[in-house]
Amino acid sequence: MVVPWIGYPLSELIKQVEPTGNAKFVEFISLHDPMQMPGQRSEVLEWPYKEGLRMDEAMHPLTLLTFGLYGEMLPNQNGAPIRIVVPWKYGFKSAKSIVKIRFTEQQPVSAWMRANADEYGFYSNVNPNVDHPRWTQAKERRIGDFFKRPTLMFNGYADDVAGLYAGMDLKKYF
Repeated sequence: MVVPWIGYPLSELIKQVEPTGNAKFVEFISLHDPMQMPGQRSEVLEWPYKEGLRMDEAMHPLTLLTFGLYGEMLPNQNGAPIRIVVPWKYGFKSAKSIVKIRFTEQQPVSAWMRANADEYGFYSNVNPNVDHPRWTQAKERRIGDFFKRPTLMFNGYADDVAGLYAGMDLKKYF
């Protein structure tokens, strides 16, 4: 499914704020407001929600800082007022309702890594060759399709982003 996001490459913001050369990662921290977001009352995750990218992933032109979709401002359920979109990764890597962005020297621990590091790695690339511990990721059913189809490496963006992970063991760094 192609979503017409409204926004711009995250790299434009990063260039404007000029992080120091020590910055190796970008950490995104989401709004923590259990009154407004009742799902945060559960203890499934440690709140506030945190996610992170390597600096080269954040600087990639496909990584978007978005504030709208389908010609409208971003609705709350889609991550208003601002969210990240990383199309070659699983959706949980696209932090929503962002209130703080930090540049760090150390790899941030994301909310899902903290909840279950054996199931959710830092990279979380779409890799059909690495099954989730509880299900296969080799096939997917796209919205509107009845049958499953083979999952594409990097969600179909392999030509654009595979170079970011050259030389990495993508089974170890899932």
